[in-house]
Amino acid sequence: MTDPRHISIKDYSYFLPEEKIAKYPLDKRDNSKLLIYKQKNIAEDIYSNISDHIPLRSLLVFNDTKVIEARILFKKDTGGKIEIFCLAPHEKYTDIRTAMLQKKKVLWECLIGGASKWKHGQILEKKIRLKENEILLHATYVEKRSDCFIIEFSWHPENITTAEILHLAGAIPLPPYIKREVEESDVERYQTVYAHYPGSVAAPTAGLHFTEDVFKKLEEKNVQKSFITLHVGAGTFKPVKTGILEQHEMHAEFIDVSKQTIECILKNLDNNIIAVGTTSLRTIESLYWLGVKIKLDAFFQPDILSLSQWEVYRLAQYDIPVKEALELLLARMKEKKIERLISKTQILIAPGYKVKIVKALITNFHQPQSTLLLLVAAFIGDDWKRVYEYALKNDFRFLSYGDGSLLWMDQQ
Repeated sequence: MTDPRHISIKDYSYFLPEEKIAKYPLDKRDNSKLLIYKQKNIAEDIYSNISDHIPLRSLLVFNDTKVIEARILFKKDTGGKIEIFCLAPHEKYTDIRTAMLQKKKVLWECLIGGASKWKHGQILEKKIRLKENEILLHATYVEKRSDCFIIEFSWHPENITTAEILHLAGAIPLPPYIKREVEESDVERYQTVYAHYPGSVAAPTAGLHFTEDVFKKLEEKNVQKSFITLHVGAGTFKPVKTGILEQHEMHAEFIDVSKQTIECILKNLDNNIIAVGTTSLRTIESLYWLGVKIKLDAFFQPDILSLSQWEVYRLAQYDIPVKEALELLLARMKEKKIERLISKTQILIAPGYKVKIVKALITNFHQPQSTLLLLVAAFIGDDWKRVYEYALKNDFRFLSYGDGSLLWMDQQ
């Protein structure tokens, strides 16, 4: 494994015409086109037939995060509008679930549209109707940081959770490259059919193409499925603007993985483990490196466990077997009586990274000069250029509401 810090981001760019970016999803999720890359060959199909391209007894790993209504619009008494984009809970909360269950008030890291109009300590108010009742939501400017603002939300009646407040007061945050207003259909279509745990500000878009019919076909073929949770942050849309990768700071994201899922991955190491989405791949690979940290006794504490941006490239020198790393992770969870591993990962997978567990990746087509494209390049090598050139020439739709691909890692 080679350290990718000196990669020039210009080498991971391509021309993406505006008309190739999907502004709306297709009427039927599984009608989306599917590019299949395997053994350096490229083929086409649609998602409703994806089971034809998945071997027997494979394990698909999905991200069951749910997109929250993270955009809240307030009006000042003077008539000015201030939009608050809720990025992530304040660091005082151990995980997103804890923050989402807060009542009465909560602290959140936010971006502010119209921040110059909002003074420190000034309180904004929004009235929300819930059936016959009225909820008063207040937002208080607490602190300005280099990359965000700290906002305190408080509300009355006090018996309502943060999750309920966001659902009632906010709107789904479509990606910035979808240049239109949110419509009613987005509430359903910008979620996977299996979305469960609220916390993301962007959908794990590889999963948007899956339907109950697709799951039924996979089940008939004895393909297993399992779930992890990685709450996608707004940093997923952040292009690499620095000349070399070393100067780019990868966003950290919460992961939440059950002991049962780790056991399932461990049992299927000899089968094909397929990550549905870059978030699933980053989470699965993070599990391996957390096990390596236990092996090396690298200050491991379950309540503060995390993985930093470049850490894996330093740990790679120890070459710990995957089976051993996952067994150590499970043993430590058992010892600490932990049923769910909750952590933060900042792992940056880029060319030079050697994938440890995943054999295939299901993913959409990503922006030029993005960390998501770097991950794809790490997975299939320079052939990412052939894949993207084919997709552009053959009417594939790009980005979140676009088509997708099934990419098999070269086994040589």
